[in-house]
Amino acid sequence: MENKKNPEDKNFEKELEKLSPFEVKSTLISLAEDDAKRSTATFLNAGRGNPNWLLTRPRRAFFLLGDFAVEEAEAKMYDKPMGIAASPSQKGVATRFLAFLDRNAGNPGSEVLRHYYTYMTTEHKADPDELVFELVDGILGDHYPTPPRSLKYTEVILRDYLRWAMGGKDDMTQFDLFPTEGSTAGMCYAFNSLKQNFLLNEGDKIALFTPCFTPYIEIPQLQEFGLEIVNVSANKVEKNGYHDWQYPDEELDKLRDPSVKAVCITNPSNPPSVCLAPEVLDKLVDIVKNDNPNLMIITDDVYGTFIDGFRSLMYVLPYNTMCLYSFSKYFGATGWRVAAMAIRSDSNVFDDRLAALPEDKKKALDARYESLVLEPRKLKFVDRLVADSRLVGLNHTAGLSCPQQIQMALFAAFAYLHREELQPKLIGMIQKRLNDLWSTTGFTLLPDPNRAGYYSEIDIMVWAKKFYGDDFAKYLSDNYEPLDFVIRLANETAIVLLNGDGFDGPAWSVRASLANLDEDAYLKIGTAIRNILDEYHALYLKR
Repeated sequence: MENKKNPEDKNFEKELEKLSPFEVKSTLISLAEDDAKRSTATFLNAGRGNPNWLLTRPRRAFFLLGDFAVEEAEAKMYDKPMGIAASPSQKGVATRFLAFLDRNAGNPGSEVLRHYYTYMTTEHKADPDELVFELVDGILGDHYPTPPRSLKYTEVILRDYLRWAMGGKDDMTQFDLFPTEGSTAGMCYAFNSLKQNFLLNEGDKIALFTPCFTPYIEIPQLQEFGLEIVNVSANKVEKNGYHDWQYPDEELDKLRDPSVKAVCITNPSNPPSVCLAPEVLDKLVDIVKNDNPNLMIITDDVYGTFIDGFRSLMYVLPYNTMCLYSFSKYFGATGWRVAAMAIRSDSNVFDDRLAALPEDKKKALDARYESLVLEPRKLKFVDRLVADSRLVGLNHTAGLSCPQQIQMALFAAFAYLHREELQPKLIGMIQKRLNDLWSTTGFTLLPDPNRAGYYSEIDIMVWAKKFYGDDFAKYLSDNYEPLDFVIRLANETAIVLLNGDGFDGPAWSVRASLANLDEDAYLKIGTAIRNILDEYHALYLKR
């Protein structure tokens, strides 16, 4: 498919359109880098959502904790020259920990650790030695995760953080948590366990809220699942010609069909980066309560913390919802691969659907899980997720690695205990970049309380019509492939954006990440977007 002489060749573009936008990105990067080499343009890649910030204080806490943990281990040495030490002791570890923090009082990590310790021992009445030993043993990675689903106090602080982050406020609904290697791993675990437990079977219908993160479009279509996809689309353009990226009633009503067994949602969405409006949440409640009470909802809410007052479906429809939350974006921690899955503890649709399976299916599952418990039918779905993540037989070694769980606990503690200071700063940084991007396009960014702004999806066809009319828009559609816009952008301006249609968005939309470049870059990107549109118009006038 190589065509270096003319990357804007229509046949070449048609071939590229068969790929995921994340695979197309490699071609775009190559074109952009080539352009940067042969011109004065600066290579700018706004195609990926990896943030260019990170939170240092919880990381300082992690590394300082590591020093203390190694000291604890070295209290008893088997071979000092080689550094072969004994497993640390729990007895009296809290007293030694507090003395260590006193000696390191000037280190910002010491403040984070003390804040976490004080909060857990006062608010949650944690046993001091047990709490600190979990931190010490966990960061050393000295044992398998115990329990395998989540370390005891890690789950406690994660619950507090997620209740705030997901809009639970004073709602004390209890959720079982399963820390995973990022929410993408969680999504893989979810689909696998739903299949293994006969909750999703070949030919079943699953709804996808689109536009959405491309892998969530691709996974259900894999041959191993064989699911029928029902698209619930937010691509509607409002009567004034602007997208609001919400879901009209006629799209949501597709969920009223009880043969739709599950729905997969990214909230806030990716790439529009807009959360479900209150009226959409109300409509979903009505649908579930009155028409499809057994609907299984899988929601990925990684961008929720970028909206003040965000409310997740895990608190709107807790019985029906499995929530995935990743620490990758808010904390600048994509490389840490830390996330958590949440399912309501006392009763949920997943456990109840298991209980309603026919006897032959129950017997098959008895055989699958009989090595784990004496009464397999009592094994909760969340614990089946854990077992299935290790093909059941390796359940005793399941669970996210202990050091990852400890970093996640410190992330959660820091963000929760500093929530009123931290969130406005991160939201403000993202919004500044978003406004800079749109300010140089000449397009209109309407105020929207539901907009996270982590990404921006720009429908070029909307602006083609607004600036130059319907005839020009038809010319664009008739003469160019939708992918042509991002290819021209890369080839002529050294700027990489992703094609929105790869996320099942409008054909001529593009996705820009507002997370991974400095502010001045977005002024340049906005200018380049408008220039490419004007370039098409100049060609139109020369016909």
